[in-house]
Amino acid sequence: MSAEPYVLVLYYSRQGATATMAQHIARGIERVSGVAARLRTVPAVSATCEKREDDIPSDGPLYCELEDLRDCAGMVMGSPTRFGNMAAPLKYFIDQTSTLWLSGTMIDKPAAVFTSSSSMHGGQESTLLSMLLPLLHHGMIVAGLPYSETGLMSTTSGGTPYGASHWAGNDNMRAVDEVEAGLCRALGQRVARLVTGERR
Repeated sequence: MSAEPYVLVLYYSRQGATATMAQHIARGIERVSGVAARLRTVPAVSATCEKREDDIPSDGPLYCELEDLRDCAGMVMGSPTRFGNMAAPLKYFIDQTSTLWLSGTMIDKPAAVFTSSSSMHGGQESTLLSMLLPLLHHGMIVAGLPYSETGLMSTTSGGTPYGASHWAGNDNMRAVDEVEAGLCRALGQRVARLVTGERR
């Protein structure tokens, strides 16, 4: 008997907001019968060449392995915004997926993205778009948030048609609000529905 298909929620989080979003996305995925969520993160990178992270993080999800991508039925990828782009640790991990690209393993799997920023206009949308580029190169099918999600019209902080987003505030202390959380869950649910072929 084969294992239940899963949607990989792959993310990097520095202050915790992106991790919170990942948990809401996982809840959305698991609202769909027949598919599970698998949370994975990536280690930080350091300018000090000798520094190395432990193989297993001290808390939270495990570090992602290439096999997690290879075997997933879909993926939702998230990162804090760094000058309008994804954070270096996530980019570093994605840059190591060329064997999956060469084999075509990720082709036709549904994918989506999410981000968090400390400033309101700090590059959320460009970060989301930049994260989509390697996914498109892998041949994945991109899923955004449609405007049938009413939160897109009412949010005053985060949420875009390119993917879920969150404004954390200048001190990174602003919690994910209910509208942002709802859009995260909707994004996870949409990718899970694409995996299972369930109609809305």
